[in-house]
Amino acid sequence: MSPPPARQNVLPRVTTPCIGVCSTALGDSVCRGCKRFSHEVIDWNGYNEEQKQAIDRRLDDFLSQVVGNKLRIVDAGLLEWQMQVQQIRFKPHKRPEVWAFALLKAGAAQIKDPAEFGLAIDAQYRDVPLTQLRDMIDREFYILSEAHYDRYMKVV
Repeated sequence: MSPPPARQNVLPRVTTPCIGVCSTALGDSVCRGCKRFSHEVIDWNGYNEEQKQAIDRRLDDFLSQVVGNKLRIVDAGLLEWQMQVQQIRFKPHKRPEVWAFALLKAGAAQIKDPAEFGLAIDAQYRDVPLTQLRDMIDREFYILSEAHYDRYMKVV
């Protein structure tokens, strides 16, 4: 009896992006915590896996874009290794820019040399403390999500 055929390109199930800081209950159309749209927060448990993956991809695309505008991943292998050594939760199937943001969320104040994590901060932001850079990325991620909502989802 031969083993079953390997499944190619199968992504893990999408878990909720919720981080427990929901602002949609306060009337925001985009959650300030996870950056999902209010209807996505409300309807999440009713979505099928494809719908959840589409939302997850959009969030990853936006976050990767914002992170990529502030820093470069010069060694993804080193970043991945550091994430494991530092015991920082990350999803290996996601882009290294998403890992970098998880790193900044977990320990921006403790990182003295980003190069030790495979990161290079763009010249424009080199004098910005990493905690402030993390907050800038989070704010711009929210702004990008809100602009997308306003452009494509908002009913006027």
